[in-house]
Amino acid sequence: MNTFVLHLQSGTQYERIDDAVSFVAADDSGSFGVLAGHARIMTCLATGLARFRTADGTWQFLALPGAVLYFVDDQLYVNTRRYLHDPDYKRISAVWREEIQAEEEKLRTVTDSLNHLEDEMLKRMWNMQRETRGAA
Repeated sequence: MNTFVLHLQSGTQYERIDDAVSFVAADDSGSFGVLAGHARIMTCLATGLARFRTADGTWQFLALPGAVLYFVDDQLYVNTRRYLHDPDYKRISAVWREEIQAEEEKLRTVTDSLNHLEDEMLKRMWNMQRETRGAA
């Protein structure tokens, strides 16, 4: 059975899987798979779940907030901000859903704060412009 090396890399994690047989993920064009001997490929993975199978036949799952995938010379590199790796599909799906919801809430809070800041800046600029016109 032909295998390749899978490198999972984030800012705080690194895993090397020496006996990967296949890798399945999705990018903007849809779902695709990579096997040993595949031609060189580089793509941006969509947010969601990917999976890979090892030589012993077990499937492993990855939850990714998007990633850059690069395959060359039977080495597959998956580079991402962070990832979750688990052999249990139900468990990784539940954890991923919770983390995505928490991240979306944080993002919503930051967006609201930025909108409020922008409104206040525009008000101050308008008041400054009005004061300048009144002084002239």
